[in-house]
Amino acid sequence: MKTAELRQAFLDFFKKQGHAIVPSSSLVPADDPTLLFTNAGMNQFKDVFLGREDRDYTRATTSQKCVRAGGKHNDLENVGYTARHHTFFEMLGNFSFGDYFKREAINFAWTFLTGKENLGLPEEKLWVTVYASDDEAFDIWNQEIGVPAERIIRIGDNKGAPYASDNFWQMGDTGPCGPCTEIFYDHGPDVAGGPPGSPEEDGDRYIEIWNVVFMQYNRQADGEMLPLPKPSVDTGMGLERITAVLQGVHSNYEIDLMQALLKAASDILGGVPTTEASLRVVADHIRSCAFLIADGVMPSNEGRGFVLRRIIRRAARHGNKLGATKPFFYRLTNALVELMGDAYPQLVSSQKQIEKILLQEEEQFAKTLDNGLRLLEQDLAQLKGTEIPGETIFTLYDTYGFPVDLTNDIARERGLTLDYEGYEKAMERQREMARGASKFGIDYNAAGMKFEGKTEFTGYEHIDGHEKIRTVVVNGTEKAAEAGDEAVVVLERTPFYAESGGQVGDTGLLTWSGGRFKVTDTRKEGENHLHIGTLIEGELFPGLEVDARIDHARRERTKKNHSATHLLHAALRRVLGEHVSQKGSLVDPDKLRFDFSHFEPVTPEELREIERQVNEQILENTPVQTEITDMEKAQEKGAMALFGEKYGDVVRVLSMGTDAYSVELCGGTHVSRTGDIGLFRITSESGISSGVRRIEAVTGFGALEWVDETEQTLRQAAKLVKGSRESLIEKVQQTLDRNRQLEKEIDALKAKLASSAGSDLAGSAVDVGGLKVVAAEMEGADRKALMETADQLKNKLGEGVVVLASVEDGKVTLVAGVTKSATGRIKAGDLMKHLSGQVDGKGGGRPDMAQGGGNDPSKLAGALAGIPEWVKNNLG
Repeated sequence: MKTAELRQAFLDFFKKQGHAIVPSSSLVPADDPTLLFTNAGMNQFKDVFLGREDRDYTRATTSQKCVRAGGKHNDLENVGYTARHHTFFEMLGNFSFGDYFKREAINFAWTFLTGKENLGLPEEKLWVTVYASDDEAFDIWNQEIGVPAERIIRIGDNKGAPYASDNFWQMGDTGPCGPCTEIFYDHGPDVAGGPPGSPEEDGDRYIEIWNVVFMQYNRQADGEMLPLPKPSVDTGMGLERITAVLQGVHSNYEIDLMQALLKAASDILGGVPTTEASLRVVADHIRSCAFLIADGVMPSNEGRGFVLRRIIRRAARHGNKLGATKPFFYRLTNALVELMGDAYPQLVSSQKQIEKILLQEEEQFAKTLDNGLRLLEQDLAQLKGTEIPGETIFTLYDTYGFPVDLTNDIARERGLTLDYEGYEKAMERQREMARGASKFGIDYNAAGMKFEGKTEFTGYEHIDGHEKIRTVVVNGTEKAAEAGDEAVVVLERTPFYAESGGQVGDTGLLTWSGGRFKVTDTRKEGENHLHIGTLIEGELFPGLEVDARIDHARRERTKKNHSATHLLHAALRRVLGEHVSQKGSLVDPDKLRFDFSHFEPVTPEELREIERQVNEQILENTPVQTEITDMEKAQEKGAMALFGEKYGDVVRVLSMGTDAYSVELCGGTHVSRTGDIGLFRITSESGISSGVRRIEAVTGFGALEWVDETEQTLRQAAKLVKGSRESLIEKVQQTLDRNRQLEKEIDALKAKLASSAGSDLAGSAVDVGGLKVVAAEMEGADRKALMETADQLKNKLGEGVVVLASVEDGKVTLVAGVTKSATGRIKAGDLMKHLSGQVDGKGGGRPDMAQGGGNDPSKLAGALAGIPEWVKNNLG
């Protein structure tokens, strides 16, 4: 059975058992600050396990793409050197959300693995582990399934702490967790290794193929285990591992999918044997890199982007070891798309973007290697002894991305060794800093206040309503609020939109007889809307009925900007290419901000076309259509999911423009017709990080105000150059031409002044050890004049030293020159370091010319007077 067939067989089996097939979520976890990447099948169901989110099904099955190359779960360094480690893998899973539990989960697993109509694995080849105290699971395996007791192994807390066990699973330091039972396949006595729990368990004979986690607890930051609302089931079976078992091979790299990638990589690299460890690294890394880019991650120097860059560079480095002399890694994308494009269509639509990014990163890494080599050569030239210091190795790696193994290769060629201990100390310092600054160690349970129930949102149809208060929180405590209190209010129903998907939360008022609560923001916690604000008058308490009314004018302006964002996204994809995907957004009443993936500045011509297309759709004034449907039908319509948003199984599809110009999933508020937007104007375009651009724009009256302000600026500029709006460009060009001519004349006058000053100052030279020394202040001279005068003086002195200075706006400008014949005796750079220090500044330069500055003009005269003595004392 091939990899693709096995993936489908698993999903089909669980569909027959009443499970909803749920698409794989993005590798970038939505609304989860605890994770760097999606690393398990249960990630997208985390809030369901915690009881914070409801789905319209209680059973689900997925084939989830996962990356383990950063954070707590990091397999990067093992990839290529072991049989089963990957940076990217697919996790097959089935889930129960308060439906079935241990008995059914175990039976499902056994039936799929051993059933003749399914995988048909020999029962005697399968071993089982359970958590040491889980007698219930042990009895199900032994008494109901019939697994002999000697093939059921209890695993206790074998990792040094309570609940730290191979058979107690947790996704992170906090969050859902519980005991698990694992199924192992025995490859037989011909393969080295012992059963799980034995001293020889790290061998390859017994391989874990299925893990059933019984989600029972929510682990708190202090280690306390709180019971989950509904005991649930989370299972996982690595697709690559089970494929290896079915195809009768011991290594994941021998399965059909990986063999095809290895063959493609070998062909690109000129026929390298497919058994090479470095080739396995390349074949593994193309999957993680391509899928991460397809999911919107861009190479950068921090966070997820840094991990992606590191994986790309690791692949490039291993390609170099195999003989690659030019970029090659990006060429593997086509083979990957052919192999996995049917299961993951985003690979097909993103192929060109993936190739472009990988190529640019490879080219940049080649330059990085060149820079690192130059630095290493400089350090080796000054090396005392035969050991390269750890700090040097670390700097090469950390600053230049220079691999340690390459440094070691060069060292070995020259009979040198590496200070690995010093390197590890430097690395540990960096790790400590990274741990301290990490964004991905947040306690999931401390992410916000916890509220029971669910707020019904009525704001799509209404701007006000008569509602009942469910909860009032003051200073973190549920209690009644008094006048002047800042509070959080939860209503049973609300017209207030909570901040989400880039759209800011609504503001407005809650009023009742004798009371007013000013809502300054609305946010979401789980399925509740939190109305944040200040009690102006009266008393506020649970059960009170209030009139809730949003700031309607503010909402209307926000709606225009939000709808324009959708049209902008569609226009960007049409003008720049389908590689464009949203990387973030902000929609408020005053403007819209849209971040998107694109690797070069957007040209003025492209911006005009983008703006034209958006305004064309606005002028068409077509209805904005909303449809509530399931995710599968939404994807069939071509709906795009927006970056950072978390979607349930029932989604809201927004279509707008002629012929469905824009179709996106969105829970925000929008205009009724595109014409309601009024006018769209782009106000700025800029780069905010590698591969990410930002457009800011305004709509409606905001756009009209921007046009008015621009028109006023043009009129003022025209008035300044004594022209009209129509003749402004001509008048500005004339002014610029005149300025350039005047600057040439000024430069000519300065040159004459420098020559004249040089002649005058040459007469003030003093003899110091055979050198003529001039040290003087030139009033009103800029740096260029000082430089030219110094050159004039050097020519006149024959052999000597020149120091010139000027003061402007409380700052000292310094220039020092030494004739070439004298640089063997005195260095201009050394002189400048001394002189600038005298006036509270700094400077330096070449042996024959140096520059500097200072912040204390009061010390300049004394510093210049001391130059002859300094030259005398420092002559070589």
